[in-house]
Formats: sequence, C-alpha cells, structure tokens
Amino acid sequence: MELILRYFPTLSALQIKQFEMLKVLYEDWNAKINVISRKDIDELYVRHVLHSLGILKILEFKPGSKILDVGTGGGFPGIPLAIMHPEVDFLLIDIIAKKIKVVEEVSKALGLKNVKAAQKRAELVKENFDFIVSRAVTNMPDFVTWVADRTTKESKHELKNGIIYLKGGDLTDELASFPNATQYKLSDYFTEEFFETKKVVHLPLKYKK
Repeated sequence: MELILRYFPTLSALQIKQFEMLKVLYEDWNAKINVISRKDIDELYVRHVLHSLGILKILEFKPGSKILDVGTGGGFPGIPLAIMHPEVDFLLIDIIAKKIKVVEEVSKALGLKNVKAAQKRAELVKENFDFIVSRAVTNMPDFVTWVADRTTKESKHELKNGIIYLKGGDLTDELASFPNATQYKLSDYFTEEFFETKKVVHLPLKYKK
C-alpha cells in the first residue's frame, strides 16, 4: 500500500481499505483458481495494481463515463480503476468463466457497485463506451477489429474516445498502421524497474452507428 500511496497520495479511507484488501482476496482466490502467476502474486501491487493505475497518469475518467475492460483476466486493469473512480461505470469481460467468477467475487467483497462482469467476447458486446481499456490481450490491429464500433459519439475528455492499451516493448511495427496512436512511457511516472519498457497507448476511434 505504501507504493500506491506514493503515487496516489489523495486516496480516501475507503479506497485505502479496498486496495489493502486486494492482496488477501487474490491470494485466496489464486489458491482455488490460478488466475495470477505465483511470481506476480508476490508482486501484485507493482505488476498488476500500479500497472493498471498507470492509465490514470494519462487520463482521469470523468463522472458518468463508461469503460469497457476487454480480456480482464482476474480484473485488471478494471478493478483498480473502479476503486479509483466509483462514479464511473465499468464492464469487465473475459472469455474464461472462472476468471469472471473471480472478478465478480472480488468486486462483491470490495463493495464495488460500479463494476459489472460478463463472460463474453468483445465482438458480442452491444453497448458503447467512452474508452476501451486492456492489458495486451492481442496485437493492436486485431484488437481494433474487436472494438471498432464500441465508442460513444460524444467525447468529454481531454483525449478522444477510443482505446487505452497497456503494453510493453517496442511497438513501432504493431502501431505502424495507426499514425494517430500516442505512446506514453510509464517510466516517466513510475520509478520501479518493471515499468522501464511499459507503455500506455491511446488510439482514438471514430464513432460508428
């Protein structure tokens, strides 16, 4: 928790409690359903929680926004973002049922009223969202085909509606066909070695009926 507070010092008492609960909850669920590797469980707050919150160093979501988390796994980045933004609605989806079970139970234990979870492919989601977030579930060209029609018409943030993607490494080739994509280095915000090659990518998507 000291790590989270170092970078996000204005958390409420409730948010601090919710973040503190994450380690116990995920250790418990990981013993039943292997959703996070053992190495990553030991580094939960760096590799999962803080990594997820890196999105908020690029953009704070406005109240009333709708966010879709595709391929959420055990709930990342959606659950940490939902803790930080209780006034924003999150839909977390994954194709693996046991992972959605974990998301539902962790959200319930944390008292998150702004999180819904569903076992569903992105292509089958019918709602529209301000932003679609994800942590490197596939390459960007494929990801765009999954979610291209899922943005809302009205843009109310500093960044245009679209994809906010967490990914590492050299993305030059992957983003070559997306000249309007912007990369943000998380090493500019976080000093931990884990973030040296990690980035947040913002890709605007045009609204389509």
